Amino acid sequence: MRKALEALYTLAFVLLSGGVSAGEGIRLVPGLPTIVEAVAPGATVTLPFEAAPGDYLRGRLDVSVGSFALEVVGKDGKPWRRLLDDIGLSGDFQFVAGDAPSALRLVAGPDGGAGRLTLATRLSPAEQRPPAIGHDSPAIAGVAATIATGGTTDAFWSHAGEVGTPLIERAEDGKTLLTFVYRGARRNVRLVGAPSGDHEWLDRLDNSDIWFKSFRVPPETRFSYQLAPDVPELPGSARERRLALLATAAADPLNAAPWPDDASDRFNAKSTVTLAAAPVQPGMENTAAPTGEFIRFRFASDRLGNTRNIAIYRPRHFDPTDPDALLLLVFDGRSYQREVPTPTILDALVAANRLPSTLAVFIDNPDQAARSRELPDNAIFADVLADDLMPEIRRRTGFSPPPGRTALAGSSYGGLASMTVALRRPEVFGNVLSLSGSYWWSPPGTPAAGANIVARRVATTSRRPVRVFLSAGLFEREHGGADGILETNRHLRDVLTARGYEVTAREYAGGHDYFVWRGALADGLLALFGRGSASQIIKDKP
Repeated sequence: MRKALEALYTLAFVLLSGGVSAGEGIRLVPGLPTIVEAVAPGATVTLPFEAAPGDYLRGRLDVSVGSFALEVVGKDGKPWRRLLDDIGLSGDFQFVAGDAPSALRLVAGPDGGAGRLTLATRLSPAEQRPPAIGHDSPAIAGVAATIATGGTTDAFWSHAGEVGTPLIERAEDGKTLLTFVYRGARRNVRLVGAPSGDHEWLDRLDNSDIWFKSFRVPPETRFSYQLAPDVPELPGSARERRLALLATAAADPLNAAPWPDDASDRFNAKSTVTLAAAPVQPGMENTAAPTGEFIRFRFASDRLGNTRNIAIYRPRHFDPTDPDALLLLVFDGRSYQREVPTPTILDALVAANRLPSTLAVFIDNPDQAARSRELPDNAIFADVLADDLMPEIRRRTGFSPPPGRTALAGSSYGGLASMTVALRRPEVFGNVLSLSGSYWWSPPGTPAAGANIVARRVATTSRRPVRVFLSAGLFEREHGGADGILETNRHLRDVLTARGYEVTAREYAGGHDYFVWRGALADGLLALFGRGSASQIIKDKP
């Protein structure tokens, strides 16, 4: 029966000139394809359809030969709307019928055309209703049902207080469902550092005191976050309005894993999520205080026009004559002593004989403006590090390793700097630990075709004697249309590999987050310098 109906609405057209109609009584029927064959160049085929004003129509054009344009025409035959223009393969279309439309018209391209047109859906205004409200989270669905029958939210909040938040449930697709909740905000709640890679607004459940948002995440997920209730609504710029969330952002009051432990107050603390399958963060098993000593000094640069703090961590019993010893220089130095306890991590890895003895140099930024100016691919900054800072380190420590035992490390702009400085001065810095490097960055005025300038530089210059560890978070995708950190890191990984660089790449189920980077830093050190099987890091993911 189905084949008979399709045959009834199948039409072969052999056209001699333009403007020929589909024929008397032949109309497009939703769900039944109409075959169009051998349409001459520039010729047209008109296919009437039935629709009332306000009907929603959706369809697809599949072209097998040549090309077509597709337009809606009125009863007078005049075009009302162009739906598809010069389609040579396939295209989807949709529109809402007004008073004028009565037919779809195919216009063959310069080589003629043949194909199939299917009007897949037609919905009247009465049928155009959103799906019934449902909730991915069983816990939220349960309390929603309770509220609908006149109950309260007390039992829900009692349960949330007992198990802690976010609520962790199993999704139908096998992934883990995280549901973030907040109680009693008046206007809004924003989730800062959501596993979507953006700062997400929570939804209010009916008119209750529950604000919530659910996310499907991999079982290896690890990240930190804050909740910002009643974010001020400001009259300023979009950036000013976005930054206003910092006025109220604080740790989740029902989360049992705050970080860091010694935060001065809840506004300076974050809450953390570490699912059962999250990978071990090497060196974080024992967070004892570092046993080495610090050498701190101020480093002034005439060429950069500023002064910054430098801290050198010299492990206990460090021997500058040891041929296996390493030199690690880390950007955003203050954060890599606090949020990422690098000295502690180094002590643990060295004590476990997983890493050679390592001297670490922490490079601070004079201020945020200098950070934004110096870290993104700055040739002068690269020369100051190689020609001025390195001699000062040698003078103060007596340690002068070859480039193969020297590494640059950093995250975000610091990851970008690690790569660009090493590519500019490989005779000094032979290893790169780039954590969520900002390879989306390009100088002001760079055309769109110039995006990922580091990958382009690698592709168009001779290979440097540099080894690379790249990491990125699965939640670091861009939401504005351009490639984000995850995509640009993957592109750079592929270009480095194609050019013959030694590259190890790792992706984490996390975001742009020091809570993730403390593990990525250790993974990078072990990938580049680790001893034995402990240094085997999972290679590139597709």
